[in-house]
Order: sequence, then C-alpha cells, then structure tokens
Amino acid sequence: MNKKLVLVVIVMIPLGIAIIATTTTIQQQVDAVTSKRDFQGGTQTSIFENDIYVAWWTNKTGNDEVMYRLSSDAGKTFTDKVNLSNTPNSNSVDVEISADEGRVAVSWWERNQTVNEPVIRISNDNGKTFGPVLKLASDGPIG
Repeated sequence: MNKKLVLVVIVMIPLGIAIIATTTTIQQQVDAVTSKRDFQGGTQTSIFENDIYVAWWTNKTGNDEVMYRLSSDAGKTFTDKVNLSNTPNSNSVDVEISADEGRVAVSWWERNQTVNEPVIRISNDNGKTFGPVLKLASDGPIG
C-alpha cells in the first residue's frame, strides 16, 4: 500500500500588520508626489481597488487652496495637481476625501472674515473630473 504524507504549514499574519504595511508604502508614495513644502494640513488619502486619491491644502498661491492628485496604478504614477477649490477670496482648509466604487468626494471649509462654510466636490468618474463646488451649510438646494 502506497501512502503519502502531506505536510501543510499555515502561516498566520494578522490583518492589521498587512494593512499597516500597505498603508505605510502608500503614504511613502504619496509623500514622494506631494512636496512637504507644498502642503500644510497633511495629506488625506482614500483608496479604492488600484486607485489612490490624495487631497491636501496649500498656501502656495497666496491663500489656502485644496489640491488633488490621482493614481490609477496603485501609486506608480500620479496625475498633475488640480486646484479643486480655486477661491482667491477665502481660505480653503481642513480637507477630507472619500472614495468608493467610482465616486470620490472631497470636502473642506471655506473661510474668510465673513464666511465659515463647509463645501464639497464630487466625482462620478473615478476622480478624473469633478462637479461644481456645492455649499453644504446654505439653506435651500445644494448647488
């Protein structure tokens, strides 16, 4: 009778360690494409599948503006910077970003001497283009 002995070795890696390693690698890639001199509030990232979405605010134009970059190849390359806020009469700060199934939402606060208002821009094409700035605190319909 011919018997075979099969030895199975299972290696368990806690999920948290794998996520931390991946997040660290992505943050290093993000830092490489966003000059530390360029952003003030730190970068905000969101990941969906192979897409990495990055947003931050910077004062390189004379007032705070929200900037954005996208990688569609897991961080190997990134698009050029896009100014999502483009508001010369107020500071755009405290950016947040979220992405899921082709939709990307970037929100921030518009602030000046008379305004302190949350706003958002939404993309429905994996972060390639964005709709208009929507004012979230205004009465009435958004837009």
